[in-house]
Amino acid sequence: MWEAILDKFRDKPGQMKVATFLLRYGFSVDRNGTIRCVNVEIPHSKVSKALEVDRRVVVETAKTISSDPELLKVYSKIEPAGMSLRNIAKEMGMGLIIITADPTQVGIVAGATSIISKLGISIRQIIADDPELHPEPKLTIITDKHLPGEVIDEILRIKGVRDVSIIS
Repeated sequence: MWEAILDKFRDKPGQMKVATFLLRYGFSVDRNGTIRCVNVEIPHSKVSKALEVDRRVVVETAKTISSDPELLKVYSKIEPAGMSLRNIAKEMGMGLIIITADPTQVGIVAGATSIISKLGISIRQIIADDPELHPEPKLTIITDKHLPGEVIDEILRIKGVRDVSIIS
């Protein structure tokens, strides 16, 4: 399906920007070209302002999506992923580890969670950025409590991991 989305917007960079934004943030498009976040209508002008594109680009993107059965099949079912603890973990007294790795490498989540579980620390949330939507995807793991610094060296030993940061 990624190829179909890319093909529809390949020659229209502004529309590609809008289409990617909608996917990244969980905004759906209905058959009338209305952009929504769950049941809340998002005005085209607000999307255009956020992306710094002309409002007509947003309108045309929504129109393209709503008139294409293949695209509408995907975009009409999009939902936000839910509340992310990423930006509030520190304030909530939780642990936060951010891992940059090769997104095609298998076993990174399993390796990192295994290391954390051996410490007896519970994982509250895992967020893996989609490499198709994020140029620099990150794996974010939020834990019940702060992680000790030695976790960094252990996670760096996982094949494909490039960088590890613990935020405390």
